[in-house]
Amino acid sequence: MAWSTRELADLAGTTLKTVRYYHRIGLLDEPERAANGYKRYQINHLIRLLRIRRLVDLGVPLSDIATMEESDEHAEQTLRTLDAELAASIERQQRMRDELAVILRHRNLVDLPPGFDKTAADLSEADRSLLLLYSRVFSPSAMAAVRELVTIPRTPLDKQFESLPADASEDSRQQLAERLVPEIRAQYKHHPSLKNAAVQTPHGESVVVQGLVELYNPAQLDVLRRVNALLKANPESPQP
Repeated sequence: MAWSTRELADLAGTTLKTVRYYHRIGLLDEPERAANGYKRYQINHLIRLLRIRRLVDLGVPLSDIATMEESDEHAEQTLRTLDAELAASIERQQRMRDELAVILRHRNLVDLPPGFDKTAADLSEADRSLLLLYSRVFSPSAMAAVRELVTIPRTPLDKQFESLPADASEDSRQQLAERLVPEIRAQYKHHPSLKNAAVQTPHGESVVVQGLVELYNPAQLDVLRRVNALLKANPESPQP
């Protein structure tokens, strides 16, 4: 008994296009042709096609199938490599599922880069947006420090800065800046990687500056400028 290309494809549970592609890349031998020029596939072609489909279903790339047939050693190496890749993929997907589970309980975490837990979910929208920017321009060590800082309970000064109105008086801005300086100095002391974190990547500093300008109101920006001036006034203290 012999089959046409379409019949062979149907028997193997694949498509006519796939069979022709396997011929083109040399995975499936061309059969003899009948007097009328039509291909006549035999049982050996069907078995070969089923074996190819089995390997493909297991995830073996077509480019590796021919190599597997060279020796048992090549076959084992290809399968072990595939197994390691699948294990890594499963581990990555499990991490994603774990992270999604946390996000489903704390929806604001979807606006944060990976690695932040529920303690960061209550941050303001501006702060969450800044953390996304930081994740693109800060070094890994700086981001690790940021994640640690976020886990620390927010202080009254943090809340005061967050709620500072755009028309806050100059006196209130100065007082807030002076009160923030000791906290920021302590942060730089315990996390030196934050000192120049924004320059770890090209244009990083400009990204952070532009983010601050667009996400904070004029009074908050003025407080940050005052803090920076106060820090620079003492050369012995870490500066942002």
